Amino acid sequence: MTTAREAVDVRVRDVAELARRMRCDIIEMLAEAGSGHPGGSLSAADIVAVLYGAVMRHSAEDPRDPGRDRFVLSKGHAAPVLYAALAQHGYFGRDHLKTLRKLGSMLQGHPDSTKTPGVEISTGSLGQGLAVSNGMALALRLDGRTEPTVFCLLGDGELQEGEVWEAAMFAPHHGLTNVVAIVDNNGLQIDGACSEVMCLGDIARKFQAFGWEAVECDGHDVAALLDVLGSARARGEAAGQPVAVVCRTVKGKGVSFMEGNADWHGKAPSREEADAALAELGCAKEVAG
Repeated sequence: MTTAREAVDVRVRDVAELARRMRCDIIEMLAEAGSGHPGGSLSAADIVAVLYGAVMRHSAEDPRDPGRDRFVLSKGHAAPVLYAALAQHGYFGRDHLKTLRKLGSMLQGHPDSTKTPGVEISTGSLGQGLAVSNGMALALRLDGRTEPTVFCLLGDGELQEGEVWEAAMFAPHHGLTNVVAIVDNNGLQIDGACSEVMCLGDIARKFQAFGWEAVECDGHDVAALLDVLGSARARGEAAGQPVAVVCRTVKGKGVSFMEGNADWHGKAPSREEADAALAELGCAKEVAG
């Protein structure tokens, strides 16, 4: 008989493996496209893998099921991590990944909800995702749907946008305990360190000051992510507040020559660099054929 501890270990292992496969797909699709954003896609891979692999209720067979949880990728330039998750869960064939950013492809440089199954909302202009998530959460509540949760992933550099904090005021004012803001806090943006471009200070305390229940988490610790994200909705309801999860991450996580390097914010790897990254990830033979 499998013990509860063994079941948890299996779940952690399975989600970690999903994140690894997603990183493989991210590298391969960016190399094929010759453009895109690897750094922020790789830093968010564990977070998105936990959401799609273990936390969210969703189905590729019915992407518009009214009872589904919603995911909003506010930092839309990290679209490859969302496309990798959707492909791994059968929303479309993985062969489509090789069409990233190509003319006529369903996989554009930023998520397009009119083209891609499973994409909830078109995103790209930074700072708008949390406001959209609030609208979704409020609409669900007004429709009497108490179960679905809206998860919104933001970049830390994105928090420099003023609209984020307007939305941060809105959610607690309206008691939106069905929205969860997740910050991919890798500390880097396109122009360098966030602390030097415009310092964000203590992100968790900022959300708390706006009336959120805020927690911090290692964004690459799958077991910790499963615990924090899996309990976020219940935590918010208990506190009567929306929940913000600030995840400490590493830009380019998983590929040694990309990790912690702002140069890889928006630069695709060459074929040779991609092959080296895929070998390091242990997935040279697993990419979409």
